[in-house]
Amino acid sequence: MAIPNIFTIVLLLPLHLAFGNVTMSSTLYAGDRNSSWLSSSNEFAFGFCPINNSTNLFLLAIWFDKIPTKTIIWNADIPDPVPPRSRVQLTPTGLSLTNPQGRVMWAIELEENVSYGAMLDTGNFVLVSSSSQSWQSFNNPTDTLLPTQTLDLSSKLSSRLSPFNYTKGRFELYFDNGNLSLSQIGWPAEYHYTKYFDISMSSSDSASQLVFNSSGQVYVKTKSGDQIAFGLSDSSLSVRRYYYRVTLDSYGVLSLYSHPRASNEDQVWSIEGHVPENICNAIFSDMGSGCCGYNSYCSWDDNSKRPTCSCPEGYSLVDLNDIFGGCLPDFSLGCGADDAPSRENPEEVYDMKPLQSVNWPLGDYEKLINYTKDECKKSCLYDCNCVVVISNTGKECWKKRLPLSNGRLSASEGGTTSLLKLRIQPVGNLKPSLQKENRVQPALLGSLIGSLVIITLLVASFVSFIFFKPKKTTSQVSSLVETNMHSFTYEALKEATHDFSEEVGRGSFGIVYKGALKSMTNTVVAVKRLDRMAQEREKEFRNELSAIGNTCHKNLVRLIGFCDEGVHRLLVYEFMSNGTLADILFGKFKPVWNLRVNFALGIARGLLYLHEECDTPILHCDIKPQNILIDEHLRAKISDFGLAKLLCSNQSRTNTVIRGTRGYVAPEWFKNVPVTAKVDVYSYGVVLLEIICSKRSVEKDIGKGEEEEVILTDWAYDCYVEGRIDILVENDDGAMADVRLRNWVMIAMLCIQENPEARPSMRTVMQMLEGLVDIPNPPPPSFYTTV
Repeated sequence: MAIPNIFTIVLLLPLHLAFGNVTMSSTLYAGDRNSSWLSSSNEFAFGFCPINNSTNLFLLAIWFDKIPTKTIIWNADIPDPVPPRSRVQLTPTGLSLTNPQGRVMWAIELEENVSYGAMLDTGNFVLVSSSSQSWQSFNNPTDTLLPTQTLDLSSKLSSRLSPFNYTKGRFELYFDNGNLSLSQIGWPAEYHYTKYFDISMSSSDSASQLVFNSSGQVYVKTKSGDQIAFGLSDSSLSVRRYYYRVTLDSYGVLSLYSHPRASNEDQVWSIEGHVPENICNAIFSDMGSGCCGYNSYCSWDDNSKRPTCSCPEGYSLVDLNDIFGGCLPDFSLGCGADDAPSRENPEEVYDMKPLQSVNWPLGDYEKLINYTKDECKKSCLYDCNCVVVISNTGKECWKKRLPLSNGRLSASEGGTTSLLKLRIQPVGNLKPSLQKENRVQPALLGSLIGSLVIITLLVASFVSFIFFKPKKTTSQVSSLVETNMHSFTYEALKEATHDFSEEVGRGSFGIVYKGALKSMTNTVVAVKRLDRMAQEREKEFRNELSAIGNTCHKNLVRLIGFCDEGVHRLLVYEFMSNGTLADILFGKFKPVWNLRVNFALGIARGLLYLHEECDTPILHCDIKPQNILIDEHLRAKISDFGLAKLLCSNQSRTNTVIRGTRGYVAPEWFKNVPVTAKVDVYSYGVVLLEIICSKRSVEKDIGKGEEEEVILTDWAYDCYVEGRIDILVENDDGAMADVRLRNWVMIAMLCIQENPEARPSMRTVMQMLEGLVDIPNPPPPSFYTTV
């Protein structure tokens, strides 16, 4: 006998007992106190649920409302989080979700006019027409099933991308040829990799649906009526005392959870059953990262019944808030990471560290026979592609390169050893003279002058005024007391730089010297001595300098202090030992993909901070690789920030004077309109393409005896439209293996739209880079011709 449709059952109940009705034209607003429709028992709610306790981002969702943890069990399939004051309304045609500007974000429409909506006590939200046709959330599940809910052959469960990211993730539960299967997918597409759990049917029978019945039992029902249990539940469940849910977790495990109905703040969801038994070992596919992200390894905890992901020594999480998001090396690796001396003597730069019971069983690119452990180790040291080797007593040696996938912690097989390549020489070896001679060559950091030009201009702006008006030192210093900057005497900086003897760069407005501050435990600094000034009011300069002094972010070059003494004007910065992004990106050797990914994310985080998160919003106006400095940990830091706002108003009465650098300038600079933060978004899009391709935004192409220019943005868009993303990265295996590659090209295209309104904000860019929101197809950028 077939199980009756849940809606038919509901119609047989008194309406006030079965559900809480939602009448026509009923409306909810995101952010309002009453932003949900409750079931009659108040156990379930439909409406706007804050994401991670945010007051600015919401989901249209259904959740358990009586327990302290408002656990979401369904959410509308929309690419972006819902902003405050968005509206969901029940209309005669169905249910409509609109943003504050009135644009429809999501809608459900029935063929007949809707009579009412209802939030049922089962956790099912329904829309009912006059002829009893309906739409049900139970028929459109996301990652969770509830008692009385079924999963039909055409339906599936999709995991979240992470525990706090409700975008569709990397795992799916689905029916395939009559079998119930779990697979990792080629996120963000939906191509299924090798199955890691499968309930196979006999050749004479096949599955018809997955059933989660009203007693809490979970089984596969076959077309012949048989019930096949598979270890999720047993007969001890009590739906009167507990809430139950079946959820496909973000790490790929299908779990049955229970929560006491009479709950208090200390009670949480407990796992009653799960499949597969050990996900760390269950996933075994040549494609995909496995349960944990790339370059990490997985271990199963029998007590918590959950996997744990760890980074090997020398690696760190890509996202500190997501342990399943993979790891990146804290140092440079790959064939483009070191210079010739380091490649000739890799044993002075790297070491091979044994890993206890850690293995990446797949992804070998080379197997060596009759190699001892020491020979295997040496082979990896001298192979710039190699990051891990596996050696055994049978004299077999397997070599692996980044990214490492399907890592796991397991009992070591007899005589098998894993060896991980780690850097033992400081990462500054990218520029070896910095380490060996403890000094900076002028050629290395000569571009530092260019990266400080904007700050110099502002500082210069008040010196002429200083010449004509006496000032009291106490008043100068007091205006900056509450910032993070120090006020240095001229003599202290003269001593720190050994009488300005070690020049490391020169530019239009000053010279940069290397120094060491004894007052700050010999901190190495870059001291810029200004030699040209412009007119500007002193108060305005100090207000702006105060704003810069209060900035603090790991992806911004820190202005440590200043000197304002008589005719002497100097700025003191933290010292960047690895030069500029341009030095690394356009050097002789292309940096590895994972390093480029880190650069792109770091720059985006720094810009987001400047635009939205610091006390005084700041436009940069000249984002380019030469203004991105690289520290000893290969972390990208933005320089030249904080002064553009003042400079724009000073240099042009109509805001039409072009600022920035050719190839990175947003089109609105050429028009008689005020500029916004979207000029930085445009420049970031160009830089993102440069990072992806390791090519300059404008390059010379000599052909047929004539020199022509190749514009990177034009070429990249043509490659994207033609589906030839591989050309952009020139067979870079690391880039081609990363599912983010195509998405990031799309993000760059969105950033370089001619219309500023068509570009995303840096916050949205950051969310797209991290996979938190879906990425729309970019239209042609309609590039504005620059000079």
